Amino acid sequence: MTEQAAARKPFLYVVVCAAGVATDVGELITAAQERDWEVGVIATPVAMNGFFDTAAVEARTGRPIRSAWRTPGAPRPFPAPDAVVVAPATFNTVNKWAAGIADTLALGTLCEVAGLGVPIAVLPCVADTLATHPAYRDSLERLGGMGVRFGEPYTGEPGQGGGRPEFGWERALDLIARG
Repeated sequence: MTEQAAARKPFLYVVVCAAGVATDVGELITAAQERDWEVGVIATPVAMNGFFDTAAVEARTGRPIRSAWRTPGAPRPFPAPDAVVVAPATFNTVNKWAAGIADTLALGTLCEVAGLGVPIAVLPCVADTLATHPAYRDSLERLGGMGVRFGEPYTGEPGQGGGRPEFGWERALDLIARG
């Protein structure tokens, strides 16, 4: 191992999907950086349309957000990941990923990294009604069989005491660290 490689911080890919809670993805980025991760964000195309503050995320990571394929011959903007977090993970993304559909950069990246042997943590953000769909349950089982680690599902629905529950961004980092 070269001295440069030994000094490099581990690199975390954060895949952001289009869910309302994505507005707070900066909490995950900050927590990851506090745990000494370097972070690169890959977003679904829909998530790029106002679901989170892209300028703030780019300023925080010091890197552009990726949401489109690079052109042939263009340099890779991120190093290979040491771990991946998908948060919030939507019904659509979970099902397409499990089916091997790579029609966006985010999905293509998830399909690829599954073969790298790096830890992958997912924080689902799926409505209870969608979470009962048989395809979703099958997708969770398939991805779990690939070694993907899942946090408790989040619906954003008020709990018994009213008010919206916290998303718990750091849970993803705990899942990664679980080893």
